[in-house]
Parts: sequence; C-alpha cells; structure tokens
Amino acid sequence: MADRKIFSRRNFMIGGSVIAMSGIGAVYYKFNERAPLGFEPTEALIHKGKQFLSKHISIDIHAHPGRSFVAGAHDLNLQMRAYAATSLFESRALKDMKRGGLTVASFATVSDFQLLEIGEMGITAAREFRPGEAWRSYQNQKDRIVSFSDHEGIRLIRSVGDINDTKNENQMGILFTAEGGDFLEGKLERLEACYADGLRSITLVHYHINEIGDIQTAPEKHKGLTDFGKAVVKSMNQIGMVIDLAHASKQTALDAIEISSKPVVVSHAGINRSEFSHPRFIDLELARLVAENGGIIGAWPAGIGLSSLSDYIDQLFYLVDAVGVNHISIGSDMDGNYKPVYDNFDSLPLIAGMLLDRGMGEAGTAKVLGGNYLRLMASVSAI
Repeated sequence: MADRKIFSRRNFMIGGSVIAMSGIGAVYYKFNERAPLGFEPTEALIHKGKQFLSKHISIDIHAHPGRSFVAGAHDLNLQMRAYAATSLFESRALKDMKRGGLTVASFATVSDFQLLEIGEMGITAAREFRPGEAWRSYQNQKDRIVSFSDHEGIRLIRSVGDINDTKNENQMGILFTAEGGDFLEGKLERLEACYADGLRSITLVHYHINEIGDIQTAPEKHKGLTDFGKAVVKSMNQIGMVIDLAHASKQTALDAIEISSKPVVVSHAGINRSEFSHPRFIDLELARLVAENGGIIGAWPAGIGLSSLSDYIDQLFYLVDAVGVNHISIGSDMDGNYKPVYDNFDSLPLIAGMLLDRGMGEAGTAKVLGGNYLRLMASVSAI
C-alpha cells in the first residue's frame, strides 16, 4: 500500500512527512494500466527470454499473486474495505505465471492487513490485534493459498527437490511464505505447526511492531530483536525456514544476522544511494553484510526512483555491482507493490532477454532469476 504522491527518479527525496509505502498494493491500482517498458521489445528479445526460461528455473521470492490475503479479512477500516472489494484475482495471476514462464512464485500471507490504515505518514497499524486474531487470520490465508496446490499442474513447494520436479514436469510452484510473524503471538511452538503446513519463509515484521522486533517505518520500540525474536531466529534455523528481513529496522536486521547460523534474505528492497532513498530501502553496509553471510537481496521493482521496466534492469545491474551476482534475486512484491515497474509475471521473458542482451550472461542471469534462491533454500532447509 502506498500514498498517492508520484515520485520521479530526479526529484524523489525522503522527507519526514512524505513516506510512500508498499507491501499490500495501491488502492488506486487499475488492471488496464501497464508500466512503461522504457525500450522497444523485439521478437528476437522475447524469443531469447522465453528460450532461457524454458531451460532454467525461475523463482520470485516475494509476491502476493492475486492478493489472496484479502479473502475473509474482517474488522477492516473503510480504506481497507474499499481495497479488499477490488481485489482477489488468483486465477488470473496463475495464468500470468504460466504465460511468463515463471517456475515458482512466493504466495505471501499478510499478517497485519486488518490493522492497517493510510495516513499522513503512509501505512501504519491503526490498532493492536485482538486475542487470537492474528492466528485465525493466518489459518484463513494459509487454507486459501495451500488449496491452489490441489489444482492440476500446481505444486506446493516444500523442498528444493520439489522445485526441480516442478521445472522438470513443466508445472508451476507455490512457495508458501508469510509477511510478518505476528501470527506466532509469542508462541514459539507454532513454528513447527506452520512448517508442517508448508510455510517455508517468514518476513519477521511488516507494518506492525510485533513481539519479534522493530520495523523500518516507525520509531523503535524494542531497540532491535527481542528475546522472543532471537528465539524465533534460532528455531527457524533448526526447522529449516528462510528468515526474511524485509521491513525490519537496521538494528533488528543486524541482530538477526548475528544470531542466525544460516544465510538470510531481504526479499524485496532497494539500496539507498545519492540518486534516491526511502525508509523501505536498506543501506549498502547492511546489504553487503547480508551477502557476506551468504544471503540474498530481492530486487524490488517499486515505483521509487524507477519509472519503467528498463529502470528495473538498471537496478538489477546496480545491485549485482554492489553485492555480487551470487546474492541477488527477483522479489517483485507482485500484486502488492507501489507503482510497480514490473507489474505482471508475463513480463518475465523481457527481463530475462534484457539481462542477457546487456551482458549478464547465461550463468549470471540463471543465478539472479532463480539459482541463487535455490542455493540458499538448500543451505537453510532441514530436508
């Protein structure tokens, strides 16, 4: 979700009262509007991209295809009720995945959706959870997402082997993830139950400061990871879940990296630099620390300093230069992003083709579009 101001590459600078957020989409999103490409695609480019994707595994490490998180949401304010009324299009999203040649997409729950409102400072949590509310919301969203794997040709991803099988059998994969660990409600034992559900990654925090740690977009409350948050990190390591530090304050992220025995991801983010910065970006120091510990930054195609798909390709090359080709993935935040410049899975062949044409090479492109996350999941997984 985001505020409605429009920012350009040249004039976007963060002020204390101007914060364009993301994570659950823009209220004013219109299906018939597509982001500019910034280049003229040729048949040869499209063919090259499709051929590449037919041979290589591709993984979008953070997305909300079809906005499943709005289904059954309760006690919403007027803004979120209006938003929910225009959402839910999972069938279309799955068709877009297939048309784009994407092997696996994250389908992320949104733990705190019913708490959120849009104000002067962007998206904030307007209230606290009621007892048991976050867990019930997780169960509802989980049931809906996992049910898609009952459809022919769609597999719930539980292991690296499942991803390889999905590719080999020309299927599509659902990587079940959660944005915000609020549903744990301070109960560490729930991690095992959620892993059994098929949950394979948790973004520790979202827009609500929870029992785990602080967020990027609000004043600190815990001064980093809490004792419960430290226990969550250690348990996720033991169980084999991927730790996602998107939305976490820098100190929360630093604490998690220090404690974790496994590499972590920042599933959808940019790096603050002189051209533009944003509270939802991370600094270069943190990005390099994630990489040095074997982790991954998910390149985020939000309309923050980016105005076209070509700009997103520029961003991918910038991130590769900053932290190395072994530490970048695609984290589209699809169907939940702010003014996305990569706004439909069917554009994936264009991304693949452009990366190849601009010199990333087949090996590097394969890493960025799927191989890096496959490697990280293998290193984290307990099975």
